[in-house]
Amino acid sequence: MSLGISEVRDYISQLPDAAAVAAVQEACAARLGELNAAAHNGITAGSRARITDSLRPACLRRLTGTVQERNRTGTRAGFLLDEDSTRVLRTDPRSRYRIPEGTKRYRLPGSGVPLSCLELIED
Repeated sequence: MSLGISEVRDYISQLPDAAAVAAVQEACAARLGELNAAAHNGITAGSRARITDSLRPACLRRLTGTVQERNRTGTRAGFLLDEDSTRVLRTDPRSRYRIPEGTKRYRLPGSGVPLSCLELIED
């Protein structure tokens, strides 16, 4: 038997105390983690990807490159821009990144790009 969202909400609204609601929250968080991991399994080191429009700063949106290693939690990955995207970022007046003129491929600094902000592209 499959439950609909309205039945689930009704059930949660009738839980007797905060501990019961917390147990439901923990189960939801675990399931969201599983769904997130499954959605981004294909994004591995060496994959070609494009940064989606949901990432800030806006100057990074739609840039392309190669996914590098994932962080410890597996939610972010280093990102090495390809030559065209490096040139675009270097010349974008909104960019706070200072890329030396001779740099062909620029690795974005920091803790990496969220996997949810990457979409795989064909070579």
